[in-house]
Amino acid sequence: MKRRALLLGAALLIPTAAHAQPKKPAKRQAAKPKAPATPVAAAPAGLKEAKTQLVAFDASPFPYRGFIPDTNKQFLDKRDGARRGHSNSRGDVFWEDQAYSDRRSLLYLPQGFDPAKPVLIVLYLHGNGATLERDVAVRQAVPRQIAESGQNIALVAPQFAVDAADSSAGNFWRGGHFAKYLDEAAERLMRLYGKREAGRGFNLASVVIVAYSGGYLPTAYALERGGANHRVKGVILMDALYGDEPKIATWFAARRSQAFLLSAYTDSTKDENATLQGLLARRRISFSRSLPRSLSAGTAAFVATGGLDMHGDFVTRAWASDPLKQALALIPGYALAHAKKGA
Repeated sequence: MKRRALLLGAALLIPTAAHAQPKKPAKRQAAKPKAPATPVAAAPAGLKEAKTQLVAFDASPFPYRGFIPDTNKQFLDKRDGARRGHSNSRGDVFWEDQAYSDRRSLLYLPQGFDPAKPVLIVLYLHGNGATLERDVAVRQAVPRQIAESGQNIALVAPQFAVDAADSSAGNFWRGGHFAKYLDEAAERLMRLYGKREAGRGFNLASVVIVAYSGGYLPTAYALERGGANHRVKGVILMDALYGDEPKIATWFAARRSQAFLLSAYTDSTKDENATLQGLLARRRISFSRSLPRSLSAGTAAFVATGGLDMHGDFVTRAWASDPLKQALALIPGYALAHAKKGA
């Protein structure tokens, strides 16, 4: 702010009684016009910088002590002394202390995120052989793609089997556990943002499930028995349909007036995507075979992208570079308003 100073041209002389002379009234100087105030731009709302955190959840997918659904087989079916492990369909054994004991989830809020605006939570379910730090954050660049989508999105990515060839859903197999996980995620995101009043935005936020590869299994069970379908606004499958097509079809048939479905795939899941299309057709649910202009409620779209060689880098190069960024940008109602230049 500008400070105004009164400048005096000369010191005031106080005459004594003997020498006092009558003074002529001083001429008043005309007041200088005030300079117009410089407009101050309002501080932009939302986060001034992005925030990231790896935090242990109470409602994490693992550890899991229970049965594999629709079987009488304990998930941890192998022992080596005090160690317990799980054997997959190929006979590989993964030990609980190495693969199924990480309770952490990756949380991310992009620069400019504003919980006072409509909030969208992206729940990212990684595939086999992955870790949150190496694969989700760096190799697949999920936080960066969210930031560059220009959407008011909060990311939550739970750790499933750590760096193992296993798609097991863990506690997401349990009825209602998915809803518990989302409730805890809202609280954790509020703490990450740093203000209690942000909690309302996170608690009311719609959820889009993004599944890559082996993430199809926890997605299917979250939709079938997770207890939170009223919050699921959409599902994006990134070469992630290796089974359980009826669960996806049943969910979309029940929720298509409120939700969307996008499945992009390589030859690796071509047959399963054809099966899902057939299940939708039998229910007289229309769908497209190209990327839609908008992922609005009622949209179902399938995008074929190429051969098996694309699967490993699918999240960053499916139908185009950074396909997740493009898909998220198509969801209406969550765009961040950026301040105009010069404001």
